Amino acid sequence: MMEIFLATPVASIIFVITLATSLWAFSNENIYGEFILNPYNVSRGHKVYTVITSGLIHKDWNHLFFNMLSYYFFAFQLEAMLGHWQFGLLYVLSLILSDLPSIQKHKDDIWYNSLGASGAISAVIFSFIMFNPKAQMGLMFIPIPIPAWIFGVLYLVYCHFASKHARDNVNHDAHLYGAVSGVVITFALHHEVINEFIRQF
Repeated sequence: MMEIFLATPVASIIFVITLATSLWAFSNENIYGEFILNPYNVSRGHKVYTVITSGLIHKDWNHLFFNMLSYYFFAFQLEAMLGHWQFGLLYVLSLILSDLPSIQKHKDDIWYNSLGASGAISAVIFSFIMFNPKAQMGLMFIPIPIPAWIFGVLYLVYCHFASKHARDNVNHDAHLYGAVSGVVITFALHHEVINEFIRQF
């Protein structure tokens, strides 16, 4: 564990803080009230900090497990490729950017709330795909691994469709714009990533 922390300290710290805060929220309902993102309030200048703190809490054990599992598989590898402060910047910035469309979309809906690190984790996954487009990625509903770039295309199509039609209480906009943010921020931090991406084909 110490070797992982020394090699990827930023990803490790984010992982521990997110786990600890989520577990704290599970046992203290007041944390949800303070940390959850409410677009109605944020658009009016109240609790603006929740664009970040909402990414530290999760709805339930399943939500936390799947987000942290995805984070575990990609974040530590990405920090090693992208750099320490670069990884931290990508994560925090994409956490904020992935929430902005939801804030605009639901600014007049006082009952709408959003929580979870999915937007930032989508950014991490798509940044990883930029570096490793032909890596094999497995999905629970697809029994065989598929190339990362194909996963990325399917993911974007699904998020776009679900954002418009789903009624499952999942913030698909955050997933979609988190993924897009991951690509844009990765390119801004590492201009050669596009050439590296193309060369792998």
